[in-house]
Amino acid sequence: MQRLSLLLLLLSGCRTAHLWAQDRTLPLKSGSVRFAVIGDMGTGEAPQYQVAQRMLEFHQKFPFNFAIMLGDNIYGGKTPADLKKKFEIPYKPLMDAGVQFYASLGNHDDTNERFNKFFNMNGQSYYSFKKGNVHFFALDSDYLDPKQLDWLEKELANAGTDWKICFFHHPLYSSGAFHGSSTELRTILEPLFLKYGVQVVFSGHDHVYERVKPQKGIYYFTEGASGELRYGNLKKTEITAAGYDKDRSFLAIEISGDDLSFQAVSRTGVTVDSGSFHRPGAAPPSP
Repeated sequence: MQRLSLLLLLLSGCRTAHLWAQDRTLPLKSGSVRFAVIGDMGTGEAPQYQVAQRMLEFHQKFPFNFAIMLGDNIYGGKTPADLKKKFEIPYKPLMDAGVQFYASLGNHDDTNERFNKFFNMNGQSYYSFKKGNVHFFALDSDYLDPKQLDWLEKELANAGTDWKICFFHHPLYSSGAFHGSSTELRTILEPLFLKYGVQVVFSGHDHVYERVKPQKGIYYFTEGASGELRYGNLKKTEITAAGYDKDRSFLAIEISGDDLSFQAVSRTGVTVDSGSFHRPGAAPPSP
């Protein structure tokens, strides 16, 4: 009887710690834009499913409406069975709850994924959409040709005073040891981002989570560990604000007015990074 009581106590303690670890730090303000960020997830293996389950649990506390995907959405085979195993099954509960997914393509993806109805790409490898006061630009960083750059410049110029968020696979700034910063892409894209006031950029490719210190006023996040992981691969540098390379993870974002809040959550439900910032260039927040 004493052993049973002790076991129940331990289990109760583990459950309490697990729930505490998943506490929401995001403000959940009325009318805010709420979304999740995942990248390099499409393995079809147990860790991907476990991250998806944590996302579903988090959705109950933070009802986000959509998720952006940072590429490498489907690793390996691309048959209908693969698509079901590596995307439809793990995220079906979220889609049933009304969450839409918006994909960008990675180097392990097939360009035909742009026709996948669940990816909301409408047959385009790059596209834009708007949610509230936030304008999103999904780029194809594998094939960044002049046509795409012309399109991007026109789209950014026409986005007005909205938040401007770009997402794509290869990070312009990264402390991941395996890939690191995509400096050639940075040379091409950063001038456009600066010219037209892009405030936030999300990328994957390095299989870690990293939040980079603002670079020339732009906030960069890497979330390439929602299915794959390179354990211990984050070699923190002078650009690293925070990072996590011990387990898989996803990122939750809330934008309310000129304020953005973020919370990175691990596969086991532990919050590994959180915080907020005021939109660069916006009027200072009221005291």
